[in-house]
Amino acid sequence: MRTFDMPDTMSAAVIHTHAAPPKYLLRPLPPQREKGQALLQVVAAPISPLDLLCASGKSYFGAPQLPYIPGVQGIGVVIEADELPVGQRVWFSCDAGMKPGDGSLAGYCVVDESSALVLPEQIETDLAASLGLSAIAAWMSLTWRGQLAPGEQVLVLGASGAVGQVAVQAAKVLGARRVIAASRDAIGRDRALSHGADAVVDLTGDDVDEISKRMAAACDGPLQLVIDPVWGLPAEAAVRVLAPYGRLVNIGSAAGPSVRFESSLLRSKLHNILGYTNSALTHEQKGQALTEIFKHAVAGNCTVERETMQLSRIAEAWERQAGSARCKLILVPE
Repeated sequence: MRTFDMPDTMSAAVIHTHAAPPKYLLRPLPPQREKGQALLQVVAAPISPLDLLCASGKSYFGAPQLPYIPGVQGIGVVIEADELPVGQRVWFSCDAGMKPGDGSLAGYCVVDESSALVLPEQIETDLAASLGLSAIAAWMSLTWRGQLAPGEQVLVLGASGAVGQVAVQAAKVLGARRVIAASRDAIGRDRALSHGADAVVDLTGDDVDEISKRMAAACDGPLQLVIDPVWGLPAEAAVRVLAPYGRLVNIGSAAGPSVRFESSLLRSKLHNILGYTNSALTHEQKGQALTEIFKHAVAGNCTVERETMQLSRIAEAWERQAGSARCKLILVPE
């Protein structure tokens, strides 16, 4: 039983129809928390690619039960918990859209305490929200899956999106000798250079031979690792440039669901094509990765292009985020 004053309702983004933007509504507060859970007042929550995928009803998790509040991550202040101190600001993740239950795009949210990470005092709320799962994916694809070694050359596909933006910066702080950022977005390419990329590649067009030549021209010596949030034709071109024993880590399929590789290419160069998903990580792994990322963010070495909007503008923000990954949109409840 809650022993403190709480409103009867909260503002929330609510999905009633798959593949349609959420509506801004008043909803009842989350149910009473259970042991090991925390009740949080949400102060900021981004729209994530995973939110858009789950809400489409076509994700590999299956169509979510309707209606539900989306949002797989956010920044909250602890209202009630077993271990976390009341008033503590935390980053958290949850399973909205993947399992029954509501998510972070609301005034309040109940989450497992193990999914919450105490934020450094120095980091701004909107920056922490914009990094989150995107930064975890970039960091862990470079380290855990990609096994980046200092002195290697890295190509980041889809460098204009949040994952790509972080991957460019993280590869540098992890000791990559040379980082190449590839994107169809000219603004994204310019931003990558300002974030430390050594070269950029234009991914526009549908000629895989031409794009592969652009990638090869941007390389200075062997290309050991490709971080790939896009798949499709860019991944096909990148594999042609990979050095023997090179690795490609696939995180997503923004450019297309399939790729055609010739068996002889993979076999002759002993390439490693590796899959990655945040869903394979434990809460502990996510927390460890994000702790490192926040250290670099506080030091000014890791950031994401972002914009804050009121939660009441959720339908507009949802459509904008679905149309472009260049800027991470952060929703703030009323």
